[in-house]
Formats: sequence, C-alpha cells, structure tokens
Amino acid sequence: MTLFGSEIVGRPLDEVDTPALVIDADAMERNIARMAAFFAERPAKLRPHAKTHKSPIIAHKQLEAGAVGITCAKLGEAEALVEGGIKDILIANQIVGPVKIARLVRLARHANLAVAVDDLDNARQISEAAVAAGSTVRVLVEVNVGMNRCGVEPGAPAVELAQRVASLPGLHFFGLQGYEGHLVGVPDRAERERRVREAMAPLIETRRMIEAAGIPVEVVSGGGTGTFDITSTIEGFDEVQAGSYVFMDAWYRQVEGPDTAFEPALFLWSTIVSRPAPDRAVGDIGLKTATPKHGLPTAFGIEGVETLSLSEEHVKLRVEGEARSLRPGDKIRFVPGHVCTTVNLHDCYVVVRGGIVEAVWPVAARGRAT
Repeated sequence: MTLFGSEIVGRPLDEVDTPALVIDADAMERNIARMAAFFAERPAKLRPHAKTHKSPIIAHKQLEAGAVGITCAKLGEAEALVEGGIKDILIANQIVGPVKIARLVRLARHANLAVAVDDLDNARQISEAAVAAGSTVRVLVEVNVGMNRCGVEPGAPAVELAQRVASLPGLHFFGLQGYEGHLVGVPDRAERERRVREAMAPLIETRRMIEAAGIPVEVVSGGGTGTFDITSTIEGFDEVQAGSYVFMDAWYRQVEGPDTAFEPALFLWSTIVSRPAPDRAVGDIGLKTATPKHGLPTAFGIEGVETLSLSEEHVKLRVEGEARSLRPGDKIRFVPGHVCTTVNLHDCYVVVRGGIVEAVWPVAARGRAT
C-alpha cells in the first residue's frame, strides 16, 4: 500500500497517489446518521462492529450518533480502541488461553468490557484471572442459532452455562449472544426475515428460561448489516452488532434492503497502468490491497468497466463504451468486495470531503488479530 502523510491534506483527490484506501466522509457520515435514526426510537439499540473500520475515530462518531457501545472481533482490536478512548466494548468472540485472558482482565480495569463464552472451563479461567487482577468482566453466553460455528446449544445447555457463569466471582452475567451470520446475505428480503425469525426463536426462548430461573438477562446481542432491520424488531432482542453499513461494499449491494438504506463510502483509489488491448485495461490495485472474499472490487462512477481478476499487484478489467477512453495515468474508484478484510490490508485512510483531502487517519487496529 501507499504511505501518506499530512502533506496531502488540502489537496484534490486526483493528486493522491495510488493505491489508496479512501473514505468519502460525507457518505460515511450519512450512513452513520441513517443507522442512528433507525435505532433512535426502537427498544433495541446499536452496538456497531469495529472489525469493519478498526478506527477509534469512526467509533467515536458512531457513539456520538447514539450507539450504546462498540463491538470488536478480537482482543487486540479492543486494546486499540481503548487506547483511542472507547470505554464500552463487547468482544464478540471467545478469549481463550492464559496469555489472552491475562490481557483481557487487565484491560477490564480501563474499560467496561464484555466477552462471549460457550465453555464452562473458559469461564472459570476468566473468573480466576479477574479475581486475581481485581477486575470484573461482563459475560455473554453465546448460543448457536444455526451458523454452527461457536455457541452452546439453545435451551437447557445454555441455561445451565448461564447459571454457572452467574455464580462465578469476577464475572457479571450480562446476557446472551446469537449471531445469524449465515443469513445476513440471503438476497431476498422476505426469505431472509423468515429464516432469521426462525433462527432467533430458540434464542429468545432461552432468554425466557434463564429469566424464569431467576437470573436477569440484561442483553441479547447479535445481528448484522443484512439483518439489522429484522433482529431489532424481535421482542427480547436488545443490541445489534451491524458493522459494514458504515462503508458498505459490493457484496452487500446485492442484498435486498441494505443496498437502499446505505451508500458506498469506502473506495480503493487506483491508477490505470496499462491499456494493452482495446477491450482490456489494467489497474494498480491487487491482492495486496484488496481481498476477493465475497467477490471482486467493482468500478464506481464509470460505466463499462468489468473486473475480471486480481493478481498480486494488478486488477484486470474488461472495458467497453465510455470506459474505452481510459488511458494509463487515469484514476478510478473501486468499491471493495468486502470492506472488513480489505481495510485490514491498509495502514491508513485518506479522508476526502467534496473531492478534497480532509485528513489521513490510521487504521489503528489493523492486524490486531490476537
């Protein structure tokens, strides 16, 4: 990737070298405002997922708009956000092993942390470490809602684990997590809603069973950009962890619902480096600047460009119509196929407003995979 400094602030985007990861600040802020407005008058609240942007600056913008806290995928991401002043964080994954648990309980002395568990021994280890460190960690019991990744089964197994967690010192039983990630990309809105409601029914019933056992459930958390408008309307569901909405990507633009609610706000800025044939052009983004997960980057703002493939340093394009006028040195924007994994390849964002560079922001949690 290209390294940038403050010398580009105030310059037109056309003068920015490539490849670059560019935020359209106005579009991003509109996305944040639209999601905040959706949740403003609903019982469920937004806890946006920072795995998308990995930026304390953007997390602060989401909190200022009304989010109740921030979600992280990894402990390292949470550390970067706490360093950036974020104080209420859910790590929506299991933190396992003495090294990571030691980091977790010490970080909990500086922020209000919650973590997912699906194993009693893991909960006991966090409990023992929290007591020794003099901290308290909030715990969500993760329940499998059909994704078949992490999570204890709903019903009696989840109730038993919740009861045991609630009895452990140094832990505060916070509630339940159920992530319907296998459904967020179902293209048809009606089918997606039907399947999400079916998947979440056992989770909500598990909540009722835990509460009937005399244990308060403060939060049921889950959801994503593709399902935020469904999970948020389910009675007994409290927090939605949508993340991609802040930038959007080419994959979500194929999902009925989010594509009309939000707009692309993150772009790969690329230079055409070769025009070896009338119908072929080559740009300077590649696998080192974009990931092919969920599909290839798509050209934005110009008709007649089809992305054919990515290699390490190149994107191969088929061009027709007006795009045949592209020449080496011309610059174009691409919408990433998947924003979360693409962001993790870059050190910084070039933040643009009205075609002028406004700032350069670090991707503070880039590479924080531990």
